[in-house]
Amino acid sequence: MNETQGHLLSRYAECMMWLARYMERTENLARLLEVTETFVRDANGQIAWHSIVQINSDEQTFLALHPSGDADAVASFYLTEQANPASICATAHAIRENARAVRPLVSIEMWTQLNVFTRWVLDLKEKDIYQNSLSSLCTHIKQDCQAHFGVTEGTLYRDQAWLFYKLGKTLERCDQITRLVDIRYHMLLPQGEAPGSEIDITQWTAVLRSAAAYHAFRRLRPVTITPANIVGFLLKNEGFSRSLAANLRLMDETLALLASYPGLRSRCSQLQECVAELRVTLSEQTAEDIIIRGLHDYMSWIQQQLSQLQGQIASEFWPPVSAVAVQADFQMQA
Repeated sequence: MNETQGHLLSRYAECMMWLARYMERTENLARLLEVTETFVRDANGQIAWHSIVQINSDEQTFLALHPSGDADAVASFYLTEQANPASICATAHAIRENARAVRPLVSIEMWTQLNVFTRWVLDLKEKDIYQNSLSSLCTHIKQDCQAHFGVTEGTLYRDQAWLFYKLGKTLERCDQITRLVDIRYHMLLPQGEAPGSEIDITQWTAVLRSAAAYHAFRRLRPVTITPANIVGFLLKNEGFSRSLAANLRLMDETLALLASYPGLRSRCSQLQECVAELRVTLSEQTAEDIIIRGLHDYMSWIQQQLSQLQGQIASEFWPPVSAVAVQADFQMQA
């Protein structure tokens, strides 16, 4: 994509998408840390810190940095550990670099808010986790992420940059909600129990809180809380802004808008087909069907499809420059 044809530069499209993904990821991680500390317990009544490592598929990285597997190290691993590429500190650096790359596109308000937020996160030290409460740090991070989304909504111009930002946000929300449902469901299922059986309600409310879904769910179902109801709400309810169904719909709509630009329809067609397939498989099953047929297998399949979708977006809009192209470009400059 290039601006001479009326399109966004490829590097801008990529940076806008990843700016949104990293901001969404940061807020989700802060909420997971806060909710886990407050509500989530394992079979022995201890804080289930390792569930966060599982949700983010970071077991290998965590054990490499903490061979003892010390659960108490999880908070610092995800907040301030620079050697962990998935930490909030690392994502803040990535947010800053992506925002810097698209500085010509973002509003002054957006840039200022991001600049202040990332500086504060990058200045955090491990001692800050213990001198301040983890909850207060996570609340600060969540509020700053939400402020960013509000400023972006109110000030970012509605062009292709906005559409790639929306794509990144919806992709990240789909990925995060499927990981959360998959890991927390099987963590809470008592050993020997059949899928769909009653599980401790307190722990399931923690799952809702981890997705910022507790109040929305209780508005819809003020009395009945079952694993199937919660899984159905998080995956299929289009009225909940973080559900899988709602974000697949928004992704579909965003791709349709992107396809309306001259020359982009062919680039979007395969992406739209992939999203349409995901939407059909979700709409044709009830939550009970998904659980009985295999929740883990279905969530794993969704995550694989999302990963492939991200790869397809990259290959269509910012394909890697070949060594031949780089050499040719160098020779032309010479």
